[in-house]
Amino acid sequence: MPLPVKLIKLARRIGLSMGTAMNVPAKFLLGLFGLLAFGASLAQDIRDDEADVLLTIEREWEASRKNDHDKVADMLTADFMAWEKDSPAPRTRQSTTRWNRISDEMGRVLRYELYPLSITVHGDVAVAHYLYSVAFRPKDAKVEMTNGRYTDVLVRVDDGWQFLAWHGGDDD
Repeated sequence: MPLPVKLIKLARRIGLSMGTAMNVPAKFLLGLFGLLAFGASLAQDIRDDEADVLLTIEREWEASRKNDHDKVADMLTADFMAWEKDSPAPRTRQSTTRWNRISDEMGRVLRYELYPLSITVHGDVAVAHYLYSVAFRPKDAKVEMTNGRYTDVLVRVDDGWQFLAWHGGDDD
């Protein structure tokens, strides 16, 4: 049911007159109800955006764990830039994809866990700060545990969110 219809029905239920000569308190209350409903709707949209951003981050980590480099590349904008802690300079989308393939030869991620700290959505841009823990098994070695942090910048696209940039790495 459209919001104006809901407000009119609510006004009638609480005894407000809906005639052309609606009294000032009734107009004020009806306007207040509208403002509150709009605010609640906007807050829900923000929470939905934050959840979608977090889901996109989780999907990228899972695709990386599975060595699905094509899926990861599809999640990056054409002008994506990454600056990992172990990189001397920022890397483009193509460079990031090549280095991800090389890291596969070094071993594989067995498990990871993400700890979101904050997600800020401003229009079609989102910034997410989070910590992580990773269990990594190097080739011919015992499992290593690492912890670290990332900041991801995502932009809204037609079918969800894509990464514009990220920066981070382990805490060692």
